[in-house]
Amino acid sequence: MSTALAIWLWTGPNTATTRLHNLLTSPDRTPPWKSPLNLLTHLATTPTPARRADAWRRASIELCQSLAAELSAGRTPGESLTRAMTAVNLPDPALLRPVIAAARDGGDVCAALTSSAPQDGGEGLRHLAACWEVSTTAGAGLASLVDRVAHTLRAAQTHRQDVAAQLAGPRTTARLLAALPALGLLMAAALNMRPLSFLFGTIPGFMCLLAGITLDVCGLWWTNRMATRAQT
Repeated sequence: MSTALAIWLWTGPNTATTRLHNLLTSPDRTPPWKSPLNLLTHLATTPTPARRADAWRRASIELCQSLAAELSAGRTPGESLTRAMTAVNLPDPALLRPVIAAARDGGDVCAALTSSAPQDGGEGLRHLAACWEVSTTAGAGLASLVDRVAHTLRAAQTHRQDVAAQLAGPRTTARLLAALPALGLLMAAALNMRPLSFLFGTIPGFMCLLAGITLDVCGLWWTNRMATRAQT
């Protein structure tokens, strides 16, 4: 029996290979907050409000372009809108289901677009709703109106990208300045000054630590707020 056990230990998979196989093949039913790796993956893949708004703006541009092409092909507005929404990759297709239903059934497409447009990033859908209302009430050409809206949205998106590129430097500088206190602590520890003992072991040090963290976080928040407002 001992001989067979020795042979199995010699020829069988090692512990690292077994763990790697279990990680790759076993279903992961661990909630994201129970595993650090799952938590980091969940936070990295979860879209932020800014990214979600940018995705809606891009989808609105594609929707207007597709709708203008369908209208230019001679299709009816309802059919054109239905085909355009089906062709465009929307961030949340379920949110615009009332619009598709109104376009197919001859309902109030303008009201459906206005109510379904998200608060952030839904400017293009609200512009499209205004074009639809003008075309319905005044009899204006919907294709030309939608094409103008698409051109305006593309120009606004290009402007936001230019502003974001110009703000990349200040944002990086702000993050670097926020990390400098940690570098100072490392330098003080290298000089055997024991900064952690002062910060965590004394009341004045702990108050300085809280004040520094608060000011650091407020500086990052204020920089991000200014950059976000400059892009809108």
